[in-house]
Amino acid sequence: MKALTTIDPTPPPRTRPERVWYTSYGSNTHLGRLAHYIRGGRPPGAVRAYPGCRDPAMPPCSLPVELTGALYFATESPVWGGGRAFYDPDASGRVLARAHLVSADQFSDIAAQEMYREPGPALDLTEVLTEGRSVLGEGRYETLVCPGQVDGLPVLTFTAPWGMHDVPWVAPSRAYVRFLATGLLSAGAWDGDAVAEYVAACPGALDHWSREAVVELLRERA
Repeated sequence: MKALTTIDPTPPPRTRPERVWYTSYGSNTHLGRLAHYIRGGRPPGAVRAYPGCRDPAMPPCSLPVELTGALYFATESPVWGGGRAFYDPDASGRVLARAHLVSADQFSDIAAQEMYREPGPALDLTEVLTEGRSVLGEGRYETLVCPGQVDGLPVLTFTAPWGMHDVPWVAPSRAYVRFLATGLLSAGAWDGDAVAEYVAACPGALDHWSREAVVELLRERA
């Protein structure tokens, strides 16, 4: 098993880094899924094609990490059907995640695609890197969060501006759970039983996805 990487909670030393750790807790934990955000194209099981990043280079490394907070599924995804994964950094608990080393411009382009915007303009990361959070809009995935740093580079992710108890929870689709769970398993820090138990216990998946059902998806290996 691969050792977990510890996130240093102190603010990163620079507000204009060239590289960042884009930290995914949803379907982009899966490198094959992430490749469609970086290189463009339509992932299996999705109905939307992505333009990709200006720089199509894949991350040279990805690290298993755990974030403080909670994962839940909410809203209705037009790409997958069913709920999408969101991160509530103010909730208690832990979130299994995967930190991908990308350029700051690639992070901006990935975030733009999640916000249904065209890749191109670089995001101003000053506020999120100094304050830990930056709300760019009212939509889902328009709130940037910086939980800290790894090796002097910022750990960055995005989520919704609301909390997990502010919206109805919605069960995620089979394709979405498959990518998320398989991506976490591929990170190497958690075995299949741990991943399945974690996913099945998240609000939205709870009472809709059993640990056994997630284990079965993992056997298919997306």
